[in-house]
Amino acid sequence: MRAKYSLSTLQRLPTYYHYLRGLDGSVKTISATQIAKALNLGEVQVRKDLAEGCGEGRPKIGYKTEVLIEKLKDTLGCDQSTPAIIVGVGKLGQALMGYKGFDDYGLKILAGFDTDVNLIGKSIGDKNIYAMSEIETFVAEHQIKLGILTLPHQYAQQTADVLVKVGIKGIWNFTPSHIVEPKGVVLRNENLAASLAILSRQMEENK
Repeated sequence: MRAKYSLSTLQRLPTYYHYLRGLDGSVKTISATQIAKALNLGEVQVRKDLAEGCGEGRPKIGYKTEVLIEKLKDTLGCDQSTPAIIVGVGKLGQALMGYKGFDDYGLKILAGFDTDVNLIGKSIGDKNIYAMSEIETFVAEHQIKLGILTLPHQYAQQTADVLVKVGIKGIWNFTPSHIVEPKGVVLRNENLAASLAILSRQMEENK
């Protein structure tokens, strides 16, 4: 079982992981100071985050880059495969189904589910789209633990209830609807509209 880390640290570790994986192979060692400068972050915060998730670096040397990448990979669970499904295969759902970057973080989207008869039976890449009536059987057969909601907001809660009923343990909610978090299920909300509103406000303030 992995150690527990603070939520704020876990939210930043993927940024470090992505940055380190993009470095030239000749960068054999790296310090928290270098990472902080490259990402325009506070050095103290980066040092604390890495200490919490990966242990302390060596004085005047920092971390061996490859070792640090592997430690971050383990901490974030990227070395494990998390099978997932998408419910609601509109434009956003299709985009997520076709996105290859999830593989780097161990997320494997296996299929999509929808009620639209014009979508059912089609595929996005190598991922098939099924009817909602098939979701219980699919989840059981493929041991799915994560459900991603990209459907119209008015169906979010009832669909989340269905996912929980069939054994889903984590829900990634891309709808703006508030979902009552069931006991024993982890819920993560990604409110794109709210993020846009915040971004627009910040742009106005920076004028």
